[in-house]
Amino acid sequence: MAQYCEFHYGQRYFEVPNYPQRCAELCLSYMEGRASTRALDLGCAVGRSTFELARGFSAVTGVDFSARFIETACGMKEEGCIRYSLPEEGELVSRYERCLVDLGLEHTASNVTFQCGDAQDLSSDFMDYDLIFAGNLIDRLTDPVGFLATIHKRLNPGGLLTITSPYTWLPDFTPRDNWVGGFLRNGKPVWTLDGMKELLSPRFTLLENVQQIPFVIRETRRKFQHTVAAMTVWARK
Repeated sequence: MAQYCEFHYGQRYFEVPNYPQRCAELCLSYMEGRASTRALDLGCAVGRSTFELARGFSAVTGVDFSARFIETACGMKEEGCIRYSLPEEGELVSRYERCLVDLGLEHTASNVTFQCGDAQDLSSDFMDYDLIFAGNLIDRLTDPVGFLATIHKRLNPGGLLTITSPYTWLPDFTPRDNWVGGFLRNGKPVWTLDGMKELLSPRFTLLENVQQIPFVIRETRRKFQHTVAAMTVWARK
């Protein structure tokens, strides 16, 4: 939990931009000239991207499967601050407080809501969005194929689906038969972008070439995860 709080609301490391903030900025840039009333942030974790998207949307809903993540996001919305401890080395920790006002996000809190839920099994209330952002989500779903095949139903015509992922397919999260890419078919490699095109092209147009979005997650004072996610943007036909 503390790792994600720092990942979303903490400092930059190695000059890599804040990932949720950068993803939201790109989403908003793609919305120029399009209706920007309602957005859905799927896999919102502790909520930074949800607050950032509310800079350009009247209403943004953040959804995550983790009740602890949603509890933290709600705490940030209601109190304007969260507090957590980060490991330094061994048993030594440092304590931090992060606040919306310090991030220039205090005015967005009234436009966001958070709910615990399964992105693959949302109720009929989650409809009619102008943007759906699925951040680092698809390679953690049990059925990403089903998710991609039906997500268009929740978007308005002309709305955007923005997907980011490092495409880290693991059987611990997704049964091998449900992978979108990262395997051989008839002896030829199927990359995740290939799989997404197969699933999304009937109802979406791919707007941009793949963008590479790096991010860093701090584990301890001297241990970090450095990952690069791919971002694709799809417009519903």
